[in-house]
Amino acid sequence: MKKKKSGKILLSVYQIVLIFIFVAFILSCNIMLFLNVFSLQNDFAFSEENIKDAAILTFWNVVFISVVFTVVDFVRRKIMVERPVKKILEATDKITQGDFSARIKADRVPFSIYEYDLIIENLNKMSQELSGIETLRADFVAGVSHELKTPLAVLQNYGTLLQSPDLPEEKRIEYAKAIVRTTSKFSDLITNILQLNKLENQSINMSTSDFCLSEQLCECLLDFESSWENKNIEIETDIQSDVFIKSDEEKLALVWNNLFSNAIKFTDNGGKIKVSLKDNGDSVTVTVSDNGIGMNAETGKRIFEKFYQGDTSRATKGNGLGLALVKRVVDILNGDITVESAPGKGSTFTVTLWRE
Repeated sequence: MKKKKSGKILLSVYQIVLIFIFVAFILSCNIMLFLNVFSLQNDFAFSEENIKDAAILTFWNVVFISVVFTVVDFVRRKIMVERPVKKILEATDKITQGDFSARIKADRVPFSIYEYDLIIENLNKMSQELSGIETLRADFVAGVSHELKTPLAVLQNYGTLLQSPDLPEEKRIEYAKAIVRTTSKFSDLITNILQLNKLENQSINMSTSDFCLSEQLCECLLDFESSWENKNIEIETDIQSDVFIKSDEEKLALVWNNLFSNAIKFTDNGGKIKVSLKDNGDSVTVTVSDNGIGMNAETGKRIFEKFYQGDTSRATKGNGLGLALVKRVVDILNGDITVESAPGKGSTFTVTLWRE
C-alpha cells in the first residue's frame, strides 16, 4: 500500500512537471517567434506595421499549436479516459447481471491515469471474490439439499411402515426409535448448518475471556466417556496443567467436541486415542491423535470442506459439517489447524492458538 501511494505521488509530480515544461516551451517559442519576426523587419524598427505583422504571425502560430494540442488531448482522452471507463462500465454491467467471470484487461499505456488502474485492479479482485462466493453458495445449497433428502426419505419410509395395521408391537417400537434417531440427526444437521452460516457471515460475536484450557479439554473429553468405554478405546492424555488462554471458551469447546467425536467414530474397538496440550509461550498446541482407519492424501486435502465425507462407509454417522465448523472457528480465532494421516495408521489433528 505504501509503495502504491508513493508511486501515485511520483506520477502526479511527474505529470505536473511535464505540463509545466510544455507550457514554458510553448510560451518561449511564441516569444522567440515574435521577436524573430520583428527583428527581421527593418532592423528592430519599432513601427506599428512591424509590430502588427509579428503579432499576426504569432497569433496564427498560437492557433496552430492550440489545434495540435486539442487533437492530442482528444486522442489522449479517447485512449486514457474513455476507453478504460467504457471497459469498466461493461464489466460492472456484466457483474450486476450475475456474470462474475467478467475481468478487465488493463491497458499498459505510458502515463496512464493511476486511479483507473486502481479501479480496474479492485474490480477484478471483487469479481474474483464474488465468483468464488457464488461457487461456494451453489455448492452449499447443493450439499444442503442432498443432506436434507436423506433423513427426510428415512422418515418417510418409517412413517409408511408404521401405517401398517398388522405391524407387530416390537417392530412398531423399533421403527419409532429409528424415527427418533433420524430426527435427532436431522436436528443436528440443521443446527450445524445454521452455526456454519453464522460463522461464515461472521454474525456471531466472539466473546473472549481468560480461562483454563487444560480444564476445558479434560471436561470435553469426559463428556465422551460412555462413547469410548462402549468401544473399549484406550485414552492417553498428556495435558499440561494450568494452561490459560484468552479466547472464546464456548466456540473452542465446539472445536474439541468435534475432534474428539471424530476420533472416537473413526477408531475401531480396542483402539487408542491420545490428547496432548503444550504451552509454547506465545502459543498453545492441542493435538488429537488416533490409530483408526486414517485417510489418504486426497481426503486429507478436502477434509475441511463442507459436506465432504471421505469414508462413505461411515457417512451415516455424520453430516460432513463438523470439521468445516472447526476450521471456521479456528480461522476466526486467528489459529491454525493441520492434519496428518495415512490409511490404516490413524489421523493426527493439531490446533495452534496464538496468544495476543
